[in-house]
Amino acid sequence: MWDIITRESVALLLIVLLAIFGKHLYLTVYNYAVGPAINKVDFKSKGKWALVTGCTDGIGKQYAIELAARGCDIVLVSRSMDKLKATAQEIEKDYKVSTKIVQADFGGEDIYEKIEKEIEGLEIGTLVNNVGVSYPYPEYFAEVPDWEKMISTLIKANIVSTTRMTKMLLPAMVKRQKGVIINIGSASSMIPSPLLTVYAATKAYVDKFTEGIDMEYAKHGIIMQCVKPGFVCSNMSGIRRSSFFAPSAKQFVKSAISLVGTMKDTTGYLPHALFVNIINGIQAMSYTFGVWLVTRSMETSRRKALKKKDKLEA
Repeated sequence: MWDIITRESVALLLIVLLAIFGKHLYLTVYNYAVGPAINKVDFKSKGKWALVTGCTDGIGKQYAIELAARGCDIVLVSRSMDKLKATAQEIEKDYKVSTKIVQADFGGEDIYEKIEKEIEGLEIGTLVNNVGVSYPYPEYFAEVPDWEKMISTLIKANIVSTTRMTKMLLPAMVKRQKGVIINIGSASSMIPSPLLTVYAATKAYVDKFTEGIDMEYAKHGIIMQCVKPGFVCSNMSGIRRSSFFAPSAKQFVKSAISLVGTMKDTTGYLPHALFVNIINGIQAMSYTFGVWLVTRSMETSRRKALKKKDKLEA
C-alpha cells in the first residue's frame, strides 16, 4: 500500500513540475518569438517624432537609432552639446530622418519649461525615459561620496525626470488616443542590491510608476513598457566586452524594442531574465546565502574601484 502511495505521489509531483516547466517554456517562446512577430508596433504611426532622454551613449543612443531606423524623426535630449550634435549628425546621415537637439542636465534645476518650449508643436508619439544616474561604484549607503549631491542627483535624474517627462507628453498622446512610453528601470530593483541601495530604490519607483500609468491610460491607446536591464556594455556599467549575460547596447535594444506591445514589464533580454531568476532562486532557497553572495560581489567591485581611485590620487 505504501509503495502505491509513494509511486502516485512521485507521479503527481512529476506532473506538477512538467506543468510548471511547460508553462514557463510556453511564456518564453511567446514573449520572445511569437508575441514580437504578431504584436509588432509601428512607432511612426504613433506620431512623427520620438523623444529619447540620455541619448548620446549606450542604451539611450541605441533607442534613438532603432526608432530612426523605423522612420521616426528624433528629439535628442541630453547634457553634452558636443555629443548631441555628433549623435544628431550620425542619425540624420544614416537614416535620412530629421533630428532636434535639446541640451538639458536632468540632475540640475529648472529644465522642464525649457524642454517643453523647445518641443512645442511637435507630434511626439514615442517617449523613451532613458536618462539615469548610478553610483560611481558600489558603496554603503552612509559612505556614498559627496552624499547630499549624489543622492539628490539620483532622485532628480531617475525619478523626477521620468515623472515630469511623462506628464509633459502624455496629455497630447491621450488626445490623439495613441502613443508609446518606454521607461528604463533596472534589474537591481528585482534582486538583492546591497551597496546600490538608493539607485535600486529609484528604479523600483520607475517600475511601479509605469505599472500605474498603464492601468490608468491603456484604455486611451497608450502602450507602456518598463525595461529592467541587467548588465549591458556601456559607460554607466563600465563593462567594455560583451558576453552572454552582458550584451552590447545594440544587441540589448534590438531585443527590448521588439518586445514593446508584448511585454509591459520585462528585463528586455532573455539572458537577463534568466540571471534574475537564478539570483532570486538562490535567495528563495537561502535568503542569507543569496544576500551574502550578492554582497560579496558588490564588495569586491567596491574594493577594486577604491584601489583604482587611490592609485589615481597617489
